[in-house]
Amino acid sequence: MTLEKNFSPAAIETRWYSHWEEKGLFRPARDDAEPFTIVNPPPNVTGSLHIGHALDNTLQDIIIRHERMKGKDALWVVGTDHAGIATQMVVERQLNAKQQKRTDFTRDEFVSKVWEWKEESGGTITGQLRRLGCSMDWSNERFTMDEGFTRAVTKVFVDLYNKGLLYRDKRLVNWDPGLKTAISDLEVETVEKNGKFWHFKYPLGDGSGSISVATTRPETMLADMAVAVHPSDERYADMVGKMVKLPITGRLVPIVTDEHADPELGSGAVKITPGHDFNDFEVGKRAGFAPAEMLNMLDAEAKVCQTSDGLIPEDYLAMDRFDARKKVVAAIEAEGLLENIEDRVIQTPYGDRSNEVIEPWLTDQWYVDAETLAQPAIEAVKSGKIEIVPKSWEKTYFNWMENIQPWCVSRQLWWGHRIPAWFDTDGKVYVAEDETAAQALAGEGVTLTRDEDVLDTWFSSALWPFATIGWPEETTDLKRHYPGDLLISGFDILFFWDARMAMQGIEFMGDVPWHRLYLHGLVRADDGSKMSKSKGNVVDPLGLIDEYGADALRFFMAAMESQGRDIKMDKKRVEGYRNFATKLWNAARFCEANGIGASDTLKAPEASLPVNRWIISEVVETLETLDKALTDLRFDAAANTIYHFVWDRFCDWYLELIKPEMQGDNADETRKVAGWVLDQIIVMLHPFMPFITEELWHSMAADKGGRTYDLIVAKWPDPRANVDAEAKAEIDWIIKLVSGVRAAKVELNIPPGAKMTAHVRDGDTDLMARIERQKAALDRVGRLEHVTADKAPDGAAAQIVVDGATYVLPLEGVIDIAAEKARLNKAMEGVMKEAKSLEGRLSNANFVERAKPEAVEKARADHADKTAEAERLQAALARLG
Repeated sequence: MTLEKNFSPAAIETRWYSHWEEKGLFRPARDDAEPFTIVNPPPNVTGSLHIGHALDNTLQDIIIRHERMKGKDALWVVGTDHAGIATQMVVERQLNAKQQKRTDFTRDEFVSKVWEWKEESGGTITGQLRRLGCSMDWSNERFTMDEGFTRAVTKVFVDLYNKGLLYRDKRLVNWDPGLKTAISDLEVETVEKNGKFWHFKYPLGDGSGSISVATTRPETMLADMAVAVHPSDERYADMVGKMVKLPITGRLVPIVTDEHADPELGSGAVKITPGHDFNDFEVGKRAGFAPAEMLNMLDAEAKVCQTSDGLIPEDYLAMDRFDARKKVVAAIEAEGLLENIEDRVIQTPYGDRSNEVIEPWLTDQWYVDAETLAQPAIEAVKSGKIEIVPKSWEKTYFNWMENIQPWCVSRQLWWGHRIPAWFDTDGKVYVAEDETAAQALAGEGVTLTRDEDVLDTWFSSALWPFATIGWPEETTDLKRHYPGDLLISGFDILFFWDARMAMQGIEFMGDVPWHRLYLHGLVRADDGSKMSKSKGNVVDPLGLIDEYGADALRFFMAAMESQGRDIKMDKKRVEGYRNFATKLWNAARFCEANGIGASDTLKAPEASLPVNRWIISEVVETLETLDKALTDLRFDAAANTIYHFVWDRFCDWYLELIKPEMQGDNADETRKVAGWVLDQIIVMLHPFMPFITEELWHSMAADKGGRTYDLIVAKWPDPRANVDAEAKAEIDWIIKLVSGVRAAKVELNIPPGAKMTAHVRDGDTDLMARIERQKAALDRVGRLEHVTADKAPDGAAAQIVVDGATYVLPLEGVIDIAAEKARLNKAMEGVMKEAKSLEGRLSNANFVERAKPEAVEKARADHADKTAEAERLQAALARLG
C-alpha cells in the first residue's frame, strides 16, 4: 500500500469505522482485564448531532480509546433516551400534517405509531455519532423504553413508594398550556419581555381605607388569598390581621406578615396567589393555607375556570388568561382603584418546545423525596468517593443538593413509562409492578383505574449507569462495570441528570455510579455569545466534518477544552488541525519514500547517534506528559503536548536532522528509530485522531506484510527507555543555534538559503567537538558552511548567543549593509509612527470609554504588535553595528 499524495479524510473515515464496528473492536473480549467504564449521556431519540454533543462525545472517546489501548476491558455504554415530550410532539406534528390529532386514536394506537416512528426515523443521531468516530459498544445499544429498562424503571418507582420516598402531593408545577403537561425547570426558558407593572388599591373590608399592591399578572387577583407585608414594616402594623375586600370577586382575604414582602419594593405590600405563583405558594403555606385549600383559577389550557368558592363572575369563565388580564385591568380602573402603570422588562418563562408562556399551576403530581436521597450523594462528594472535576463545581453541587426541592416525576403525556399506580373509586392509590399485583393489594371486586400519567424522562435516565447493564438482574457486566470510572457531561445537566444518577445509584446499588465526574463548558459562537437558532450562529458539526474531517474537529475540541472554561468556536483553528493532519500525512509519505516503515517492537530501538537518542528521549517525555494530562483530564494539555511533539520535534527538526544520516553508516539505525517514533506518534495520537492514525498504522506496515491487528486495539507505548540528558543537550543546542541563525536572516532580509560562516567566541573543546560531530546537520539545516574558532573579521556582523557561547556571522558580501540599514531605519520610522498614533488613541479617555470594547481591544493588540515589531527592528539594526 502506498500513501496517496493528498490526505483525504472522507475517503478513509467511513471505511475504517465500518471495519471497527463489524469486527467488534469497540468491545474486544477481555474478561480477565481490569474494567474501565463510562456511560454516555443518552441523547434524545429525536435528536441530531449538535456542537455540544460533538464536544461531549469527543472527550469521552479520547478517554475510552486511551484506556482500551492500555489493555483494559473498556466499556462505553451507549443508547438513546425516549424523550417523552419531544418524541410525542414529533409524532403529533406528523398526524397534524394529515389533518389528524392524537385524540383521534386510543392511547395504545398512538403509542404504536410512536414506536413505528422510532423504528423508521429514531436513529439519526446514532449514525452521526459514528461519523464523529465514537467507539461505543453498539452491540449492546440501549433505549430507555426497552423491555428490560422498563422493568428497572417500574421496580425503582415501586420500591421508592414502598420506602416512603415517593408520594403523591398537590403542589405548584411549571405547567405548559400548549403541551398540557408539567415540565421540568430545564425545559423552561426565561426570556426578557417588555411588559407592565400594574399598581392597584385593595379596599379594606371595614371601609377604613385601602392598601396598595402591584403585579405583573393582574388576572391572578381573581384567585388572591392574602396580602402580605414585612413583619418589621411599621407602615402596616395597624393593618395586620385586617381583611381586604378584593375588587371583582368581593372575596375577603387577610393581611398577613411574611418576610417575602420587601419594604423597599413598591408599596411594600404584595398580593398572594398561592395557587399561581411559586413564592406565593410558600407564603400561603406559612400563612396556614393547606395546598388543598388554595384557589385555582385556570384550567389545563390556561383559561379561567371557577374557583372553589364560586366568586369569579360568570363573564370571566373560559376566557384566555391574557384576555382576562385586559378585562381585570379595565374593571379595576372602572372602580377607580388603578393607581399607576409602569413599563417594565419582565422575566417571562416559556416552554422550550411549545413556546407557550409557562403557568405555575396547582395540581396533583407524583414526587420523589429528593431531600432524603440527596444526603448520601452529598456525603459521597465530601468524602471523595465522587471527585468532581473541576473542583470549583463542588460549591454549586452542594448548594443545590442542600436546598433541593421535591422532584416532580409525573408528566401528562401518552409516550413514556406509564406510572405503575391504580386508583379505586374512592381515589385510594395502589402502587405495584403490574395490575395483578395492584388488584391483590386492593382486594377482589375492587374496581381499579390506572394512572394516566407517565414518568419524567429524567426519572428513567437517572438509572442509566446500572439499568443499561442488566439491573435488576445480576448480570456479569453489572458486577464488573458498576460503579463506573468516569462520567463526562455538560455542566448544564449537573442537577437534572448527574446528581439524580448519584442519588439513585447509591439508593439502589449501594454505591456511587461513577468515581469521577468531569463537567465541561459550552461551545459558544466565535464572539463568545451563546449559540441559538434565532441568532443564526449555530455551527453544524457535520458540516465541519464534511469540510475538514472528523479528526480535525475532534482535535479542535480537545485542544480548546480547558477545565472550567467555555469554548469559542473558531473554524480557522479547525482548519489548522486539518493542516496538522496533512503535515503528519506528508511526514509519513517522506518516511515511506526513504524506506522507513513500521516498527515491530514496543521497546525503543538501540541508538548511538545523538539525534536518535534525542528523539527517543523526546518520546519518553512526551508520553509521560501526555499520560499525566489524560489522567488529570486536562484535554487541552494532552492535545497540545502531542501536537507540539509531532509538528515541532518530529516533523520540523528530527526529519530534517536525519536527512544527512540516511545515506551514511548509521542509516539502518536511523530508519529503525524513525519508524519506531512514527509508530509511537500514531499510537499516542490515535485517541484524538482515530481515522488518519488507523490508516497510517496499516499503510506504514505494508512492506512487512501489513499489521496483524488494528491500531484501535494496539498497545499503548512502553518505550522502556530513559531520557538521555547528553543527547538532549546536544540536539537542543543545534535547534537553538539554527533557530537563532534563521531569526537573524529574517531580521536582516537575508535569503533563507544563503550559506554563512560562524566564528565562535567563548567556546571550549567540548563545544568544538560537538560542532565537528554535527557539521553535516549545521550545514544542511542551518546553512552554516563553516563554523570555526578563528577570530571573526572586522566589519558588520550578526551575533547570536547560545548556551554562553557567541556565534559571529560576518555580513560583508552577504548583504548590502548600507542599503539594509536604510531599509530598517525606514521601517522603524513607519512602525514607530503607527505605534505613537495607537498610543494616542488609547490615552484618549473618550475613545476608551465610548468605543466598542472590541475596538479598544483591537487597538491595544495592534499597539502591542507594533511595539514588538519596533523592538525586532532595533535588534536587527544593532546586529549591523
